[in-house]
Amino acid sequence: MYTKVTMLCLAAVALARPDKPAPAGYGYAPPTPAYAPPQPSYSAPQPSYSASQPSYSAPQPSYEKKEEGMPFDFEYAVKDDYKGLDFDHNSNSDGKVVNGQYRVLLPDGRTQIVTYTADHHNGYQAEVTYEGEAQYPQPQPYKPAPSYSAPAPTYEQPKTSYGVPH
Repeated sequence: MYTKVTMLCLAAVALARPDKPAPAGYGYAPPTPAYAPPQPSYSAPQPSYSASQPSYSAPQPSYEKKEEGMPFDFEYAVKDDYKGLDFDHNSNSDGKVVNGQYRVLLPDGRTQIVTYTADHHNGYQAEVTYEGEAQYPQPQPYKPAPSYSAPAPTYEQPKTSYGVPH
């Protein structure tokens, strides 16, 4: 029975094989179009606007006009001995002239003092003075601190628990 089924399957496969290739387009011609592209029914639009004109004028130069300043007065200071910082600043103004002074501790040990005046007529004028004497100590060679030391013993020496041999 197995042989009969196998033979029938082989015969079905052989009969199902096409003898010649399929024709191009599967044997039919493409359809002819049944429509025509639409014809334009309008003309190109004409511009119906005009470019707008600027409605403003250029700003007038203001470099001749000086704005009057606001009066102020402030002061601050920083002194940090651990980091070696020491500086301050104070300034005041009556709205027309600014007067002030700032001080800075320089790395060489001197204090730089700048006293200034500023206004629209004379500009910024500073007078720089120094207090103290410049110091340039000899640099010391770097010696790192020991990072490890042997721990101290925390026990007593053991006592002998055996007797002396005879």
